[in-house]
Amino acid sequence: MELIRGLHNLKPVHNGCVASIGNYDGLHRGHRSVLERLVERGKSMELPVTVVTFDPTPQEYFMGSDAPPRLMTLRDKVEVFERLGVDRALILWFNDDLAMMRPEDFVNRCLIEGLGVRHLIVGDDFRFGYRRQGDFGLLQAMGREAGFEVQSMDGLLEAGERISSSRIRAALADGDIESAAKLFGHPFSITGRVAHGDRRGRFWGFPTANIKMCRRRLPLTGVYAVSVDIEGVGDAFPGVANAGVRPTVDGVHPLLEVHLLDFSSQIYGHHIRVTLVHKLRDEQRFESEQALREQIAADVVETRALFEKMATPS
Repeated sequence: MELIRGLHNLKPVHNGCVASIGNYDGLHRGHRSVLERLVERGKSMELPVTVVTFDPTPQEYFMGSDAPPRLMTLRDKVEVFERLGVDRALILWFNDDLAMMRPEDFVNRCLIEGLGVRHLIVGDDFRFGYRRQGDFGLLQAMGREAGFEVQSMDGLLEAGERISSSRIRAALADGDIESAAKLFGHPFSITGRVAHGDRRGRFWGFPTANIKMCRRRLPLTGVYAVSVDIEGVGDAFPGVANAGVRPTVDGVHPLLEVHLLDFSSQIYGHHIRVTLVHKLRDEQRFESEQALREQIAADVVETRALFEKMATPS
């Protein structure tokens, strides 16, 4: 899949496609239904499939540190685009110029002149342009003049309610990873590269892989039984992960720490995927480091029992 960073990198070869626009944070079942329809349309029209998305997100631009936490990194998003059959991803840097751009100018510069869109699919709640003044009606009107079709897709429902990124964030914040998995269509995972930490876990007898977070905030906190995939290693490994700020040791910045069970290899610098299996408990402050060590030992025992039960045929 081709990655195009910015309108200035669009070339004549990129002109002529079917396209969709959106944040696509999390790429949940609702998002996938839109992109699956888009890929089908691309095949029927024999045109490449292009997705236009933003980094940072508009919410991050306008709200700063108060913006909702991302559900996935840009790297993960691009990888899923490719798996779904998307040919090109146009990543627009959301800055002052884009925030102030009139919706008509965005359509002309991006969709008509830049991409030469022949068919556009957006969600039924899609808004764009300066102060979100652009909507489906404007897209349809400009599409008729320029010669491209615009299709709106209704949101997908789960248990009678619309599937959305905000609904998933609420489930994760409540520790309800089962409901979040239903909305995603798969268990929630966090990816990142293993970085050097303070080695406190190793000193306690529970060495951890510290995941460098490319996020301002985490969408959840707590202690979880997890399954860990390590780049370049075939098997998945069970582990215990703590997502949060480590209040007992006066932590401040969000961190994901993972203790891999029965694993001792050096994995600094490796990219790993941490998939949540079961929530063990909330993150909490302990009266002493000894009390924390005892709780971690109990978390490990509980996680071992959980994975043994999962491996036992019913």
